[in-house]
Amino acid sequence: MTMLKVNGIDRPVAPGLRTLLSVLRDDLGLTGTKRGCNQGVCGACTVLVDGVPQRGCLTLAANVEGCEITTVEGLAPGGALAPIQRALIEAGAVQCGFCTSGMVLAAHDYLSRGGSPDPEAVREALSGNICRCSGYRKIVDAVVQAAGEGVEA
Repeated sequence: MTMLKVNGIDRPVAPGLRTLLSVLRDDLGLTGTKRGCNQGVCGACTVLVDGVPQRGCLTLAANVEGCEITTVEGLAPGGALAPIQRALIEAGAVQCGFCTSGMVLAAHDYLSRGGSPDPEAVREALSGNICRCSGYRKIVDAVVQAAGEGVEA
């Protein structure tokens, strides 16, 4: 058994040579982390490992033992949305929802590092996350707005 600290809770898992994405979704029931391309390209499986965005589909669960793993569910403990989640909703930036968890975690990381409200910087920060339906404008607008208001993720 391996212990993974996910969203602040130590969880026993038997990862073997399984991906973090598989363990999160299949063993722990944390389905906010999406299974997209399974090649690390789309960003739908983005999670934070010790505060750094990583692709859950490319990360072996055994390699993150002792790390703090945060999924999108971990940003809203008790159902209270994180500021970036509220900003995306207010901007109407959520459409089909498939990319949303990865976008939220990438934006959360950007804002927690003191990201500026510069649209080009926001686009760069979100560039590893593919959205197939929105055209990104409202997503970028929401992050720019949150950064301009000094939101700390």
